[in-house]
Parts: sequence; C-alpha cells; structure tokens
Amino acid sequence: MASTLQGRISEALSKLRHPRTGTDVITSEAVRDIATTTSGKVRLTLLVAPGDDPVFARTMRQTLEKVDGVSEVTIDVADASAFEASRKTAARTLPVMNQQPASGRAAVPAPTPVSYPNLGKVIAVSSGKGGVGKSTVSVNLAVALAQAGFRVGLMDADIYGPNIPLMMGVNEAPMVINEKIIPLEAHGVKVISIGFLIDRDQPAIWRGPIIMKIITQFLRDVAWGQLDYFIVDLPPGTGDAQLTLVQATQLTGAIIVTTPQEVSVGDALRGVKMFERVSVPVVGIVENMSWFECPHCGKPTPLFGSGGGERLAKELELPLLGQIPLYQRVMEGGDKGTPIVAADPDSSAAKALAAIAQRVAERLGVAAVAR
Repeated sequence: MASTLQGRISEALSKLRHPRTGTDVITSEAVRDIATTTSGKVRLTLLVAPGDDPVFARTMRQTLEKVDGVSEVTIDVADASAFEASRKTAARTLPVMNQQPASGRAAVPAPTPVSYPNLGKVIAVSSGKGGVGKSTVSVNLAVALAQAGFRVGLMDADIYGPNIPLMMGVNEAPMVINEKIIPLEAHGVKVISIGFLIDRDQPAIWRGPIIMKIITQFLRDVAWGQLDYFIVDLPPGTGDAQLTLVQATQLTGAIIVTTPQEVSVGDALRGVKMFERVSVPVVGIVENMSWFECPHCGKPTPLFGSGGGERLAKELELPLLGQIPLYQRVMEGGDKGTPIVAADPDSSAAKALAAIAQRVAERLGVAAVAR
C-alpha cells in the first residue's frame, strides 16, 4: 500500500475502470489536477466526453472517500475538448504574428436546433432574476398538467442551483439502461436533474461547454418516452443555459415569471427580449407573490407592490397568465417535496397555478382534460 496520500489516491484511481474506455481512469487520462491538503481534502478534475456515463462522477467520489486519510472529496467536472483547448490557449501568452484578430474572424454559425417530437410541447420557464419563485411555478405547472391528464416531463436546467429534486420529493441516482438514463417519477411527472447526479453540497463550478453537454444529454439521452408537455426550469438570467436550450432544441415557447416589484419586472423585461431575439415565442407572464392573503379574514395585502406583472404584459402585448398569492404552504410544500397543487388543491395559490396550467394548454392549442 502506498505510504503517501497522493500515492493511495493514485492507486485507488488506477483500479477504477472508465466505463467508456474500459481502461483505468489514470491510463485513459480522464483525471487531471489532483490536489490534496494535509487535512485529507482532495480535489481533482474529471474530464467528460459525449457518451460518458453521467453517474460516473459519483462512483469516483465514493471510491476516493474510502481511501485511508481522505476527509473530503471535491470533483470538478469539465468538458474534455474544452479543457485541452483552454490549456493550449493559456500556454500561448503572447500574440502570434499575423494572427487574425477575433473581430475579423468568420463567425461560427450557431448549431441547428434538433427536433424531439417525443417531448411534445417544450416550454421554458424563465425569470430575469432569482428568488421570484420560478422553480415553484415550474414544479406546480408540471404537476397541474399531469393532474389534467397530460404526459409531462420536467427537466431541471438550473445547473448551478438544482432545486427540483427537493421540491418534487425525489433524489437518487437514476438507472442507466441500454445507454439511456431512466428519469425518476413523482406526482405523475417524469423528472431529471443534475441534482440526481452530484452530491447535495457539491458546488457546480462549470463553464459553458459542460453546461451545453448536460442540457443536450438530458434532452437526447434520457428515456422520456412519449410526452405531451416538457417543462424546462431554467436558471435566472440570460446566460449559457438559456442560449444552449435554444440552440439544442426547438422550443414551443417560454413563460416569464416575475413579482410585482419594479426591479423584478425590469429584469423580466430583459428575459422576454432575449427570447424574442432568438425567435422563441413568449407564451405569457406569470406574476408570483402578488399579494398576501390573510388566513383569518381573507383580505389581500400587496407586500411587494401591485400591478407589475400586468403592466409588463400590457407593455409587451402579452397575456398575463395568472397572479399567484403568497401562501405559507407553497413554501412548506416546496421544502417537503409536495407541490401545492397536490398538497392543498383547494387553496387560492393552487387554484391560481392550476388555472395557469389550463391557460397554457389552451394557448398552445390543447384543451385541458376534465378532472
């Protein structure tokens, strides 16, 4: 047995077979930049390529955690081709003579979106800023559509903050059968999330290429079956995940979530403009946290102002799909994995969300099934 921690780690990795190459991860050069501390913390980079098993990072982590002297393991996942390209770029610190400046180079054409007919209507749920309840809307929209009799899939594309596992009440490594990832299922909805594949406390320190790979793999390599609706919960903002989704598949439309606050409305406006610029129709605006409804007298109190979502919808000539009141059980249900439309269907919030689901179905040309 190796006497040093580095030696014991290398020995453990040399016995770990890479599922794609069939050789150990050291020989296949899938592991780079192994670093250790005197307290036993280990950090390394796992290079992934198209076709790699998404569960392999967890397998590697579990292997290293059994090594004598290891107290903590952090695995940074990186795209293999992008990693090598960045190393070559970093090595060239001075400009090369006669090198054409970036502004003069021919633009690289964007990839052509792939059609996935089995996914049905592909709907992105987005917001200009965090904390407006975008994931709450995504989860309850998906469950409400399933309750209406539709076949629904829910993809958690919020790579940096995957909350869907907690909110749907499922969190385990999905099986892989015949090179297809089998989605988990909860409340009648098929679900996939990067949260199923990494540990809860593992930070997602990923750049564009690996985000593109994950989203593309969730679209292409998950056994979704035939769906009527495919709901995609996007991270806030207008970054890599949004552009990747637009480039990876043909979106039916986007739903923009905001609160009544003007600062939220301003960010939501930028989100709408982003989708318009990439030719994705916006289905409508959802205003969350519209008012607090007194549990005793039922009187509404607009804690975050009022009318923001309606003003935004009028300005952009888009429908206001609905206004969702603040309700404590919405938060509780999200923490316990029981969406409000399932946990308390008679509440004002649940009725508002169910009505939004019905309006979405009607706007996309499909009438809701009577319950």
